[in-house]
Amino acid sequence: MTFAFTFPGQGSQAVGMGRSLHDAYPAARAVFEAVDEALGEALSRLIFEGPEETLRLTANAQPALMAVSLAAMKALEAEGVTIDRASLVAGHSLGEYSALAAAGALSVDSAARLLRLRGEAMQAAVPAGEGAMAALLGLDLETAEDVAAEASEATGGETCDVANDNAPGQCVVSGTAAAVARAVEIAKEKGARRPMLLPVSAPFHSALMAPAAEAMAEALASVAMTAPAVPLLANVSVTLLTDPAAIKESLVAQVTGRVRWRESVAAFAGHGITHTVEIGAGKVLTGLAKRIDPGLKGVTVNTAEDVAAFAHSFAQQGA
Repeated sequence: MTFAFTFPGQGSQAVGMGRSLHDAYPAARAVFEAVDEALGEALSRLIFEGPEETLRLTANAQPALMAVSLAAMKALEAEGVTIDRASLVAGHSLGEYSALAAAGALSVDSAARLLRLRGEAMQAAVPAGEGAMAALLGLDLETAEDVAAEASEATGGETCDVANDNAPGQCVVSGTAAAVARAVEIAKEKGARRPMLLPVSAPFHSALMAPAAEAMAEALASVAMTAPAVPLLANVSVTLLTDPAAIKESLVAQVTGRVRWRESVAAFAGHGITHTVEIGAGKVLTGLAKRIDPGLKGVTVNTAEDVAAFAHSFAQQGA
């Protein structure tokens, strides 16, 4: 079994996530306590009890998802499955911070504070209602790029970028509200199965996020980072990174850059990966991996029961 640990991004959050990890593993509980202390508030209470609409806010969802992922990783470590048994780590957008914290490149308190800042900066970059995102289901990347370019041209040069290339036929565009609305109409004309606006609060991973990228560049410059225990497969470049300076540059670039998840998972085979292990809330990345490379085997680890099951399988196979 040669595997990659993958870490989910925004949209995977749910009230109650991570509770069984907190209750079953002291090491996982310590993660939630450290995040609460770093942020100066009881984020763990919000994670476990809600309300959902408050958890869903970008500035809360980002550190919350990292906390759950890192709690799951610490629980695995308590069962003898250490991060260095993976060949690489990869995270979807904010999941890169989770991956880096799990791989020891960032402390949990640094990751929590960075993600709180990232969420606030991304929300503040564009006034509410002026930006939007839309999923263009059924279109390949090249067609989605054409749609974005046509939408921008039709609105007098307003921003419309392909923000996410998640899986075959699953691209997301992001930009001004007018340009994205036009992209939805153009996508219908080009045969998109279900082009739809997404319920998000800002146009993530578009050029409109430039102010947030500047804020993250300043914040990351002052944060201590060491080389991760295993390489990070970066979202924006689909290359393996271990140098802290290069990782920081990549984290800044991904605020405005495209999440190249389809390409990232497709690259796993070239690195000898046979299994993906999704660490944290939900099962989104496991589902995407099956669509991208049906030959990959995938498991999710987001509850105490999942931790025990994976640790048992790991030991049985002598991985």
